[in-house]
Amino acid sequence: MRFDFVTIFPEFFAGPLDHGIVRRAREAGIIDIHIQDLRVFTKDRHRTVDDRPFGGGEGMVLKPEPLFEAVETLLDQSIGDAARPVLPNAETGIVLLSASGKRFAQETARRFAKLKRIVLICGRYEGVDERVAEHLATEEISIGDFVLSGGELPAAVIVDAVTRLLPGALGNEASSQNESFSAAMNEGFRNIQEGLRLMRELPTANPVLLDFPHYTRPADFRGWTVPEVLIGGHHAEVARWRRDAALEKTRRNRPDLLMR
Repeated sequence: MRFDFVTIFPEFFAGPLDHGIVRRAREAGIIDIHIQDLRVFTKDRHRTVDDRPFGGGEGMVLKPEPLFEAVETLLDQSIGDAARPVLPNAETGIVLLSASGKRFAQETARRFAKLKRIVLICGRYEGVDERVAEHLATEEISIGDFVLSGGELPAAVIVDAVTRLLPGALGNEASSQNESFSAAMNEGFRNIQEGLRLMRELPTANPVLLDFPHYTRPADFRGWTVPEVLIGGHHAEVARWRRDAALEKTRRNRPDLLMR
């Protein structure tokens, strides 16, 4: 899979993409990353990428011209115009990172992992010309209900979340199947009799669970002990405990997931 970053701060990504799973995936050829400086596509000597918004208001807004040209150059394809719009390849996503976008979730990451290429447009300043969101981007995405200075951090988050779902990225494919928000965790919950009973009590028939709690050595740390069931070696009981603990942790930390 190829990731393209369109940004006015190309040096920002020198750190986040050079560590852990993303670095190993790059070295293994599982992903390819290209960072595009947006200012290359400006026409004035000041390399201006922003302007004041029509109608007035505080701050500056990223202009559409350099963003359209940057993406079209990367894709080697015109997006067209209002009279003749051209859709990108179905295996390519053009994602605008914005506080006004749809909430990024694990299901979004799974959907993105099926693509062959994702272009990530990193917004800045007070926003981006709306024509970018409407006619250039295939999706407008936010990583949470808060405002950041730009789209660089969210773009790095998305690359990490998507990369770990790609075959071979983690080494152990089961690792991504048993994490919080994973289909395997939810399927395991649905398959036990207690889960079926609890689901009837909940206002939803399809709960999303956080990951179950994890423990490691020592078994007794400052008087806090590991649950006995995890030490007993009975796999069915361990599986049952993990499902129950996942439900309890979800109720405690993210009750909104059970109320959807």
